[in-house]
Amino acid sequence: MGLWIPFTLFAALMQSWRNAFQSRLSKEISTAGVTLARFLWASPLAALYLALLYYFDPAPVPHFETGFVVTVLVAAVSQILATALMVMLFRLRNYAIGVGLAKSEAVIAAALGALFFAAPLTLLGWVGVFIGALAVWLMGNTGAIRELPLKTVVTGLGSGLCFALTTLWVREASLMLDLSFPHSAAWVLLWVISAQTLILLVWLALREPATLGELWRRPKMVMLTSLFSCLGSLGWFTAMSLETVALVKTLGQVEVLFTLAISAGWFREKLGQRDLLGIGLIVAGAMCVILA
Repeated sequence: MGLWIPFTLFAALMQSWRNAFQSRLSKEISTAGVTLARFLWASPLAALYLALLYYFDPAPVPHFETGFVVTVLVAAVSQILATALMVMLFRLRNYAIGVGLAKSEAVIAAALGALFFAAPLTLLGWVGVFIGALAVWLMGNTGAIRELPLKTVVTGLGSGLCFALTTLWVREASLMLDLSFPHSAAWVLLWVISAQTLILLVWLALREPATLGELWRRPKMVMLTSLFSCLGSLGWFTAMSLETVALVKTLGQVEVLFTLAISAGWFREKLGQRDLLGIGLIVAGAMCVILA
């Protein structure tokens, strides 16, 4: 079994819980505040992980070229936007549906590869793309068949697009470093999370200073969100330094199963048949893309 597989399963489980904590915070804190909670304490945790890694397995400190810095920054901004859009989804629909819509990421990444990265799809691949589109439509349409809530669908697709771009840029940044696993992934993790924390702190200090106080008054939930976010990112970044994004994200679709369990057990949410079908189709669409 490839080492990337347990890292991916671990990342999916941690991300499911991180999303659950973010969903709970979204009922009390602004979108920017919930997004910051994901990164606030993650930077020191990422730094601690990197320090322990060098202590037990010494390696040279890499030279960070301009291309690496730019790639890390665009990945950081893309993930901030993706997270903010997901938090907006939590307010438009319930927790499980919000995550399900954002999981269009795998299908969007496949389409981007075919259109812009010289990675054409086979017929089965395009079948997967259309299955994923149908899934998003099913989950976003809460009323009659003819009533399509565009805001929910566009927000979900936007979140999936930003997550897809983030993973592609993260893998590219990791490959730019002349380091072996797992040091390259650890450096990218620290750079990305640190940039995100700094960007959001400056934004909130200038635009929503009261939100910083709201986060300060909820230390337990903020810490849990940051902890599980850091652990999830550690798993994703490490897995993607070992294997292609497509394979990692396909296996990562098991997050949907974890999400359903958390949704039913913690949030006491009930999903309709259309919602369950939509979530299942997102997984099926992603699998078709990879099998192609």
